[in-house]
Amino acid sequence: MARYRGPKSKIARKFREPIFGPDRALDKKSYPPGQHGPNKRRMKQSEYAVQLQEKQKAKYTYGILERQFANIFDKASRSNGITGEILLQLCEARLDNTVFRLGFSNSRRQARQLVTHRHILVNGELVNIPSYTLKPGDKVAVREKSKSLEVIDEALSTNQVSKFPWVALEKEQKQGTFLHMPERDQIPENIKEQLIVELYSK
Repeated sequence: MARYRGPKSKIARKFREPIFGPDRALDKKSYPPGQHGPNKRRMKQSEYAVQLQEKQKAKYTYGILERQFANIFDKASRSNGITGEILLQLCEARLDNTVFRLGFSNSRRQARQLVTHRHILVNGELVNIPSYTLKPGDKVAVREKSKSLEVIDEALSTNQVSKFPWVALEKEQKQGTFLHMPERDQIPENIKEQLIVELYSK
């Protein structure tokens, strides 16, 4: 299944944000990668470059490749409402992202693996498609045979319960509910979605 397999620290340094989680390399070198280091004078970015960088940041944050992201944007642009906000809502409603938000994993990459390895149920049915879009009221649970997995126990022990208001976790049962689409101000990701809309509108 297609996914980004390249270096994570370089990407985090490029955007100067811990996109893939805590990163010691980013703490040590909080400037973009390159052979000239932090002192090289960098040219001012064009409007297009700024917009493109914001789209790339969103893609890497949610672990989505180019064609999938374009399809999500197309769906958002055809929906009623603010396109940029709907774009982020659709990204948040992905099954792999919701598994991460519920605290069953410590990263979206790990959540994607839990889904593809058939450890996750949606409304009692096995779903192994990370991009599966959840609807309000959908139940997401760890499969009975997978509830003893150390990786899930470890994630649940370190993650805060009810950190995100659009999902509800039943920690003991290792299940949760996707309550509703999140409001923009509830989504913690530092993404300027309007720049992405402007890029696709060219």
